[in-house]
Amino acid sequence: MGHALIGYVTDRDHALMRRVHRWRAPLWIRLWMVCATRGGDGWLWYAMCCVVLLFGGEERWAAVGSAMLAGTAGVALFLWLKRITGRRRPCALEPHCWSTLLPPDQFSFPSGHTITAFAFATPLMAFYPDLAWGLGFCALSIAASRILLGMHFLSDVVAGAFIGGALGYGALALMA
Repeated sequence: MGHALIGYVTDRDHALMRRVHRWRAPLWIRLWMVCATRGGDGWLWYAMCCVVLLFGGEERWAAVGSAMLAGTAGVALFLWLKRITGRRRPCALEPHCWSTLLPPDQFSFPSGHTITAFAFATPLMAFYPDLAWGLGFCALSIAASRILLGMHFLSDVVAGAFIGGALGYGALALMA
């Protein structure tokens, strides 16, 4: 049963990869995806934490503490998971028709950018619900960019969002 499910997911991942790698996206989508993935390199979340520390009110320390705890745990977890799974990236399997970005490492599962995005965004959305749309848009854009730029499979990103969200909620429970 487990091997059949993994085979099913892998087949779907590879089919989507082939479609994405051959799609000549409009320039505005290409620019959005590159900007989103660069935002997911970490600086966006650190900048957001600085803004929250400056303007976040009384709950700023708990908000930033939970976001940093979740983000740090996410980085440690994705580094470990990538090492033990050893899944090759889509860009290592088939060339992309327009993306020329180089991956930060050789392994695909799970998406570290997505884990980090959801790990930071989840507690910040809980503390600042008025920012939920913007934070959610950023996290989802980062996740989509990893697929459209050929860095990850869909299952890498889905797993990353789930793991990051769970870490965010766990850190929120510890810090709130």
